[in-house]
Formats: sequence, C-alpha cells, structure tokens
Amino acid sequence: MKGAAYQGAGSLRTVSVEVPAPAPGEVQIAVAYCGLCGTDLHITHGNMDARVRTPLIFGHEASGTVAAVGPGVTGWATGDRVTVMPLLWDGTCAACLAGHQHICQNLTFVGIDSPGALQQRWNVPASIVLPLPARLDLRTAALVEPVAVAVHDVRRAELQIDDQVVVLGGGPIGVLIAVVARHAGARVLVAEIDAERRDLVASLGFDVRDPSGTGFAAEVERRTGGAGADVVFEVSGAAAAVRAATALAKVRGTIVVVAIHAVPREIDLQRVFWRELRLLGARVYQRSDFERAIDLLDRGVIPAQELITGVVPLEDTAGAMADLAAGRAMKILVDVAGQEPA
Repeated sequence: MKGAAYQGAGSLRTVSVEVPAPAPGEVQIAVAYCGLCGTDLHITHGNMDARVRTPLIFGHEASGTVAAVGPGVTGWATGDRVTVMPLLWDGTCAACLAGHQHICQNLTFVGIDSPGALQQRWNVPASIVLPLPARLDLRTAALVEPVAVAVHDVRRAELQIDDQVVVLGGGPIGVLIAVVARHAGARVLVAEIDAERRDLVASLGFDVRDPSGTGFAAEVERRTGGAGADVVFEVSGAAAAVRAATALAKVRGTIVVVAIHAVPREIDLQRVFWRELRLLGARVYQRSDFERAIDLLDRGVIPAQELITGVVPLEDTAGAMADLAAGRAMKILVDVAGQEPA
C-alpha cells in the first residue's frame, strides 16, 4: 500500500509499505480522507524531531471504512463507516485516575507518537474507533477531529447564551470555534490579520476585523459597552495575541489558550490580578466532544465545504503541506483512497 511518510530533517515522500493484518483488539481501516493541520506542519518542518520516530506515516484527521477486524474484536463489520479519536492513555497515571484520560501524563497521540492515517490501510485499537452516521459523507467526516477540538475549547469556556466572545485567529480552528460558539448562543467577533481569511470568515456571517493597531480593542469596547469580552479564545499562536487577550477580557472574564506556543510568552499578570481573570488551557478532546462533533457535522451546523480549500491525491501531500505553510489554504484533505476524479 501507499503512504506519506516524514523522513526526518524536513523531508516528506510517498512510500510503499506492507499491509499487516490487524492484531488482536485492532480494527483495520481503509482510509478515505485525511485532513492536514498545524501539528502536521510542525512535524514536517522538523520541529518535533525530538519526539517523533522516523520514518513516520503521520496524519490524524481521518475518515474511512472498516476493512478487517482483528481477533477478539466485536461490534464492527467490514464496510462500516468510521472515524478515529487518535488518543491512547495508560489508565494508571494521576491524570487518568482523576478522570482526565485525554490529557494522560503518558499520552500516545496516534499519528504523532505512532503511525497515522496517511496510508491506505491503518490498524488502530478498536477502542478509539467511532461510527459515522449514514448520511455523513466521508469527505465531510474528515473534519470530525478538528471540530472536536473546537467543541472541547468551547466547552472548557463554559459559554452562556449572549456571551460576548472574541476569537483571536481566523484559521481553521479559530473559525470552527467561532461556529461552535455561535451555535451555543454567543455573539462572536473574530480577529484575523490576513485579508483573504477575513473575507472567508465574513462570508460565514461573522463580524471579523483586522487586530493590528488600536481599532480592534476599541471595537471590543464598543460592542461590550466598555465591559470587555466574556470569553477570549487565543488561537493564533502569536505573542501579540497573548498580550492582547488580557486587555480584551471583562472583569472575571475567561481566556482560553488554544494555540500551541512553541516558546514561553509574556502575559500581563497584573491585568489577570486586577480583573480576576480566569486563564484556561484547552488541549485535544474527550470522547463526548468527538460525538458532539459528529452530530454537528451530520446536522450541517459546520460549514464544511466552505472550509475545505481543496482535496489532493496522496502523492501531492508535500505540495499540500507547502500550501498550508504559505497560508494559501484553510483546510486541505488528502484523498488517501484515490477516489476523487483526476
């Protein structure tokens, strides 16, 4: 079978690999589509070389069908339409015992710490496979994982109806957070510096502004009657956004840190103290978030087709990663199965 593998030192190429039979407790998935994300960029740029074992077939935003089941697996049949929640926890660490398995202290993220979905056959533990509704097409279902991220982020914020929300960053996760927050009844303002992305966000019915200069903070003040935002989601990963977040939140407002910051950032702790702000981290998702994401996609709440910039064959994965790195795309899917017309 074919796969896309990171070779180390920033090198990515299409490879031919053996198709192993699923082991006991495993399900073999015929991968249909795999979305590409910022974590994949970090991998292919060599930023995670200290963590990943190369060559690594990566990818974790997947949809497909069951191709085979291993010994001892029940409840799945060939042809079942599925997605994968790519987290494996040990069940014994302090985080797991406290009920926080998704942030296990020894977490294995499938597609980073073990082989991922950019291969035509993918063996995964049956415990992390979830069924898809009959009417949800596999192309759209490749967005389940990033939607689950947004669902988890919004749930962490404990949003209330009519909350004023600011989303700093109008990339794929920022847009999905905006959509999920709006669906929950919030009033959403998005900050995005890129003009093309601002146009896309606006086309989805959001108020979106350029955060550079002083105008954005003034707009938040205007919208909130001088109080500040109930919730600020930091999704951009930019140092300037971290500094801005504390200035935008109301007294006892909430700041949710969604972006992965590669280096420590300065934050205005005086403002955190003065306004009794609540600062939260939001990492990955729980199974209930995945189930909610599937439901939102199935009901058409998520504007999937507007977010999918393009679909490329497996052999063009490197080119797709280059487009993402250059900011030329929102969400690119890899047609792992080779089913899209040439």
